[in-house]
Amino acid sequence: MDGIFLFSILNSQFAIPLQTNMMFSVPQFIDVEDKIAGPLTWRQLLWMIGMGATLLVFFNIFDTALFFIMAVPTVLIFVALAFYRPNGFPLTTFIFYAVLFIFRPKVSVWERPLRQAPVAKAPVEKKEVADTGAKHIDQEKLTELARILDKG
Repeated sequence: MDGIFLFSILNSQFAIPLQTNMMFSVPQFIDVEDKIAGPLTWRQLLWMIGMGATLLVFFNIFDTALFFIMAVPTVLIFVALAFYRPNGFPLTTFIFYAVLFIFRPKVSVWERPLRQAPVAKAPVEKKEVADTGAKHIDQEKLTELARILDKG
Protein backbone atom coordinates (compact mmCIF):
# COMPACT_ATOMS: atom_id res chain seq x y z
CA MET A 1 0.00 0.00 0.00
CA ASP A 2 2.67 2.44 -1.03
CA GLY A 3 1.36 5.82 -2.06
CA ILE A 4 1.64 9.55 -1.63
CA PHE A 5 -0.06 11.68 1.01
CA LEU A 6 -0.93 15.09 -0.47
CA PHE A 7 -1.83 18.10 1.66
CA SER A 8 -1.67 21.86 1.43
CA ILE A 9 -0.87 24.57 3.94
CA LEU A 10 -1.40 28.25 3.09
CA ASN A 11 -1.74 27.56 -0.66
CA SER A 12 1.46 25.46 -0.70
CA GLN A 13 1.15 21.80 -1.59
CA PHE A 14 3.22 19.08 0.01
CA ALA A 15 3.62 15.39 -0.78
CA ILE A 16 4.82 12.75 1.68
CA PRO A 17 5.62 9.29 0.34
CA LEU A 18 3.91 6.51 2.29
CA GLN A 19 5.66 3.19 2.83
CA THR A 20 4.23 0.11 4.43
CA ASN A 21 7.55 -1.68 4.84
CA MET A 22 9.67 -0.49 7.73
CA MET A 23 13.05 1.02 6.98
CA PHE A 24 14.47 -0.13 10.33
CA SER A 25 13.78 -3.32 12.23
CA VAL A 26 12.58 -3.07 15.81
CA PRO A 27 15.07 -4.66 18.23
CA GLN A 28 13.71 -7.69 20.04
CA PHE A 29 14.92 -9.59 23.09
CA ILE A 30 16.63 -6.50 24.52
CA ASP A 31 16.61 -8.03 28.01
CA VAL A 32 18.97 -10.83 26.90
CA GLU A 33 22.63 -10.15 27.69
CA ASP A 34 25.15 -10.16 24.85
CA LYS A 35 27.18 -13.32 24.34
CA ILE A 36 30.91 -12.56 24.53
CA ALA A 37 32.85 -15.84 24.58
CA GLY A 38 30.83 -18.57 22.88
CA PRO A 39 27.63 -19.05 24.86
CA LEU A 40 28.92 -17.03 27.87
CA THR A 41 27.97 -13.48 28.76
CA TRP A 42 30.37 -11.03 30.44
CA ARG A 43 28.98 -11.85 33.86
CA GLN A 44 29.27 -15.61 33.35
CA LEU A 45 32.76 -15.30 31.86
CA LEU A 46 33.98 -13.24 34.83
CA TRP A 47 32.55 -15.76 37.32
CA MET A 48 34.29 -18.61 35.48
CA ILE A 49 37.61 -16.70 35.47
CA GLY A 50 37.14 -16.03 39.20
CA MET A 51 36.47 -19.73 39.78
CA GLY A 52 39.64 -20.68 37.91
CA ALA A 53 41.70 -18.19 39.91
CA THR A 54 40.24 -19.44 43.20
CA LEU A 55 40.93 -23.07 42.27
CA LEU A 56 44.51 -22.14 41.30
CA VAL A 57 45.05 -20.52 44.70
CA PHE A 58 43.53 -23.57 46.45
CA PHE A 59 45.76 -25.91 44.42
CA ASN A 60 48.89 -24.01 45.46
CA ILE A 61 47.91 -23.71 49.14
CA PHE A 62 46.34 -27.09 50.01
CA ASP A 63 47.51 -30.66 49.47
CA THR A 64 45.69 -32.84 46.91
CA ALA A 65 43.04 -34.40 49.17
CA LEU A 66 42.09 -31.10 50.81
CA PHE A 67 42.14 -29.38 47.41
CA PHE A 68 39.44 -31.72 46.06
CA ILE A 69 37.37 -31.31 49.23
CA MET A 70 37.54 -27.51 48.86
CA ALA A 71 37.18 -27.52 45.05
CA VAL A 72 33.78 -29.26 44.84
CA PRO A 73 31.80 -26.67 46.89
CA THR A 74 33.78 -23.84 45.29
CA VAL A 75 32.89 -25.01 41.78
CA LEU A 76 29.22 -25.45 42.76
CA ILE A 77 29.05 -21.96 44.26
CA PHE A 78 30.72 -20.27 41.29
CA VAL A 79 28.62 -22.18 38.73
CA ALA A 80 25.46 -21.23 40.63
CA LEU A 81 26.54 -17.58 40.76
CA ALA A 82 27.26 -17.63 37.02
CA PHE A 83 24.29 -19.56 35.62
CA TYR A 84 21.45 -19.96 38.15
CA ARG A 85 18.72 -17.31 37.82
CA PRO A 86 15.92 -17.69 40.40
CA ASN A 87 12.78 -15.83 39.27
CA GLY A 88 14.71 -14.38 36.32
CA PHE A 89 17.19 -12.45 38.50
CA PRO A 90 20.91 -13.18 38.79
CA LEU A 91 21.76 -15.12 41.94
CA THR A 92 23.90 -12.22 43.20
CA THR A 93 20.86 -9.91 43.15
CA PHE A 94 18.77 -12.59 44.84
CA ILE A 95 21.38 -13.00 47.62
CA PHE A 96 21.63 -9.22 48.05
CA TYR A 97 17.87 -8.90 48.59
CA ALA A 98 17.88 -11.90 50.95
CA VAL A 99 20.57 -10.27 53.11
CA LEU A 100 18.66 -6.99 53.00
CA PHE A 101 15.53 -8.80 54.16
CA ILE A 102 17.37 -10.46 57.05
CA PHE A 103 18.89 -7.26 58.43
CA ARG A 104 15.99 -4.87 57.93
CA PRO A 105 13.46 -4.45 60.74
CA LYS A 106 10.35 -6.57 60.25
CA VAL A 107 7.93 -4.08 61.79
CA SER A 108 6.76 -1.27 59.57
CA VAL A 109 5.94 1.87 61.51
CA TRP A 110 3.88 4.58 59.94
CA GLU A 111 5.53 7.93 60.47
CA ARG A 112 3.23 10.90 60.49
CA PRO A 113 4.54 13.61 58.18
CA LEU A 114 5.79 16.72 59.90
CA ARG A 115 3.19 19.44 59.97
CA GLN A 116 3.90 23.06 59.38
CA ALA A 117 3.51 25.37 62.34
CA PRO A 118 -0.02 26.75 62.45
CA VAL A 119 -0.38 30.36 61.39
CA ALA A 120 -1.50 32.67 64.19
CA LYS A 121 -4.96 34.02 63.48
CA ALA A 122 -6.50 37.16 64.81
CA PRO A 123 -8.96 36.43 67.61
CA VAL A 124 -12.54 36.40 66.43
CA GLU A 125 -14.90 38.53 68.44
CA LYS A 126 -18.09 36.74 69.37
CA LYS A 127 -21.21 38.79 69.06
CA GLU A 128 -23.84 38.05 71.59
CA VAL A 129 -27.33 37.75 70.23
CA ALA A 130 -29.98 39.11 72.46
CA ASP A 131 -32.51 36.47 73.40
CA THR A 132 -35.94 37.80 72.57
CA GLY A 133 -37.68 35.03 74.40
CA ALA A 134 -40.62 33.10 73.01
CA LYS A 135 -41.82 34.24 69.61
CA HIS A 136 -45.42 35.21 69.35
CA ILE A 137 -47.39 34.88 66.12
CA ASP A 138 -50.87 36.28 66.09
CA GLN A 139 -53.89 35.01 64.14
CA GLU A 140 -53.60 37.60 61.36
CA LYS A 141 -50.07 36.52 60.43
CA LEU A 142 -51.10 32.85 60.43
CA THR A 143 -53.97 33.46 58.01
CA GLU A 144 -51.71 35.55 55.75
CA LEU A 145 -49.05 32.79 55.70
CA ALA A 146 -51.72 30.16 54.94
CA ARG A 147 -53.03 32.29 52.05
CA ILE A 148 -49.46 32.70 50.63
CA LEU A 149 -48.85 28.95 50.84
CA ASP A 150 -52.19 28.14 49.22
CA LYS A 151 -51.43 30.38 46.23
CA GLY A 152 -48.34 28.31 45.53
